Amino acid sequence: MSIAAVVLAAGASTRLGEPKQLATLGGETLLERAVRVAREAGCLPVVVVVGAEYGHVLGNSVLGDTVTVINDKWEEGMASSIRLGVRALEFAAGDAEGVLLMTCDQPAVTAKHLGRLMTRAEVKASRYAGRNGVPAFFPKKYFDRLMELEGDAGARELLADARYEELENGELDVDTVEDLKRARELFG
Repeated sequence: MSIAAVVLAAGASTRLGEPKQLATLGGETLLERAVRVAREAGCLPVVVVVGAEYGHVLGNSVLGDTVTVINDKWEEGMASSIRLGVRALEFAAGDAEGVLLMTCDQPAVTAKHLGRLMTRAEVKASRYAGRNGVPAFFPKKYFDRLMELEGDAGARELLADARYEELENGELDVDTVEDLKRARELFG
């Protein structure tokens, strides 16, 4: 039995002006960093969901043995990527005990933090800026509910009342040039 990770990396990065998945931090892209952190936390498999500019993103990323899924409906919002990622687990990790949902643009996430989320028994969120969010862990019994999500809110409703672990600087996600500059100041 294992815990899988689904890295959500399908957005167009319109505010940044370039694919955030390929922005570099500490000698690696944000997408490579997210994959590395998931692996260091013991997640297997690591599923990466790409969408906008997927050819460019995949052609400029070293993702090793990840399971890559292309979301051609990425414009529908984050829920479409969650559904595809969870569906991919049926084929890549039929025995997964749960899934860790994460994005590629949160540089504060560490393997240690992810490890604290993986309870195997209950939903557990990250908490920052006074609210629950991703990365978050969902036991297998929640896979059907994840498959029913719609829109761009992702799994926010499922996380509202979840137990949580504080994530210092978790509110920093790389959406703008200023965010990227701050991430480089804080994390290399």
